[in-house]
Amino acid sequence: MISQRRESGLMILRLENDLLHVELAPALGGKFTSVYNKLLNKEFLWHNDSLPLEKLEPGADYDSNFWGGIDELLPNDIPEKVDGIAYPDHGELWTTALDYAVDNEKVILSGTLPQSRLFYQKTVSLEEGLPQIKTEYIIRNLSGGTRYFLWKLHAALQITSGDRMETPAATARIVYPGSSRFRVASEFHWPEIEGINAAIVPPKDQTMDFFYLYNSPEGIMKMISGKGKHCFAYQYDQAVFPYQWYFASYGQFRDHYTAILEPASAMPVSVNEAAALRQCSVLEPGGEMNTSVTIYAGGV
Repeated sequence: MISQRRESGLMILRLENDLLHVELAPALGGKFTSVYNKLLNKEFLWHNDSLPLEKLEPGADYDSNFWGGIDELLPNDIPEKVDGIAYPDHGELWTTALDYAVDNEKVILSGTLPQSRLFYQKTVSLEEGLPQIKTEYIIRNLSGGTRYFLWKLHAALQITSGDRMETPAATARIVYPGSSRFRVASEFHWPEIEGINAAIVPPKDQTMDFFYLYNSPEGIMKMISGKGKHCFAYQYDQAVFPYQWYFASYGQFRDHYTAILEPASAMPVSVNEAAALRQCSVLEPGGEMNTSVTIYAGGV
């Protein structure tokens, strides 16, 4: 079942079956605002209760407007000039209003990013009999020039002390050592660092983590919560998202307590640096990417 309502002037689309209800905001780049498991009586997504859900103008600062839910970053993260274009903070998609249609129990969201001229389409549906969301994607380069870019999933999750992030990635590296609770500058074997299992969520102790994770044999990234009973997981094509980023604030970042799972098409943060290393997405004029991602939100 798919229904529609308005919240703070924004259209919210709700997909629902016996196991899940899921909500999306087309005007906010197709952001997932809720992933709720009915049987577990659990909302998986973290929300910043001090901020309203609202449409922001292109170029807005992301961190001070971080509402939570599931965003996607396209075509960049940090503000950066790529291919001669000055892209805004956390990319164009999160401030782009998408068109939407409902067809045969699927929601189809689409639009063209104004600066990069990347066409984006996401088709969302619920899997029958499973606590799973299927998302099918098309990204097409309409610009007439080559596009180097980052595409990153960005699920902000509710956490409690003792929760555990699971990944088969073998290798990790701290993104910004100056703001990390650890001081190891070189890569290390995940998850042990300085005698601590970095996959285990600590109490809200005013620290934070931000890691690149790579050398994974498969495309999967999970958060195990509820004392080992609940699981939020991304399953995806490793050829499209060969890297994982894991950001978690235990109070240090604006007093937020949340962990963000981020399958990513590029590494490091800078698209220009990633392009020089041949570690980012590339589409030639008229080129197209097609892939699907599954979100699991249920019991372990």
